[in-house]
Amino acid sequence: MVKAMNLDFMKARHVAMVISAILLIISIAALATRGLNLGLDFTGGTLLEVSYEKPANVESVRSQLDDSGFLGSTVQHFGSETDVLIRMSEAYRDTLGQEVLEALKAGDSSNPVELRRSEFVGSQVGEELRDQGGLALLMALFVVMLYVSFRFQFKFSVGAVLALFHDIVIILGLFALFQWDFDLTVFAALLAVIGYSLNDTIVVADRIRENFRMERKSDTIEVINISLNQTLGRTIMTSLTTALVLIALMVLGGELIHNFALGLLIGVVVGTYSSIYVAANILLLMNISREDLIPAELEEEVDDLP
Repeated sequence: MVKAMNLDFMKARHVAMVISAILLIISIAALATRGLNLGLDFTGGTLLEVSYEKPANVESVRSQLDDSGFLGSTVQHFGSETDVLIRMSEAYRDTLGQEVLEALKAGDSSNPVELRRSEFVGSQVGEELRDQGGLALLMALFVVMLYVSFRFQFKFSVGAVLALFHDIVIILGLFALFQWDFDLTVFAALLAVIGYSLNDTIVVADRIRENFRMERKSDTIEVINISLNQTLGRTIMTSLTTALVLIALMVLGGELIHNFALGLLIGVVVGTYSSIYVAANILLLMNISREDLIPAELEEEVDDLP
């Protein structure tokens, strides 16, 4: 059996609290002043799919559209290097697809192109997606709180939910700060982060509960340190393997899933940090103790054992 490491995580808990506070302040300020750069899924607009005879350069396609007056269009490969997806905020009209097609043909006559589809996403649909997405996020946090409260104890549920809130706000804040496109794929990444971060927090909480029962002479900080060290190897391996896959998706997966992988990668890093420091810090601030996890009658029976 591999011996657990003996790192004093809680020694740096005050520094971690300051770091978290700074990140949250920056994130909230970015959301308040810059806002999210909502994608077509939320704002509404026109979606065009074109197919080239030879592989197309998305930067060249974007430049051709800008030169023709279609500013701010999002251009990305769709399936293969010859298929291109164009998202634009232009109001839909019957001739829009043909206008874009003519602009692309004029920009590069050496690579024949044809229009595959032209669709309009209304702003009303975008608003419904945004509202329903926010409701789904709040419902997920509420269900998590109920589950952890039932599985462990109320103080653990508060720690788990606040750690998840911490992760989500920081991810949203970074997307607002750098104005990365926020669409439904990024929202899906947020929901995935909730599951990933919760899993890490549950593993740590379960170990803390067991060690409160086993480490009879240790105080709360010592029990949390022991628990974090015992789960550290599992946390590092899980985070590293997940991060490697996400980096591969970011680099090789194309623009279609780039922001999804980016959001999830940020979530893995921040979620691993919050599982170690945020959730544990909140337990300490709420004065978690052995008595919270072991009924007094059982405590007396265990103490009476030879």
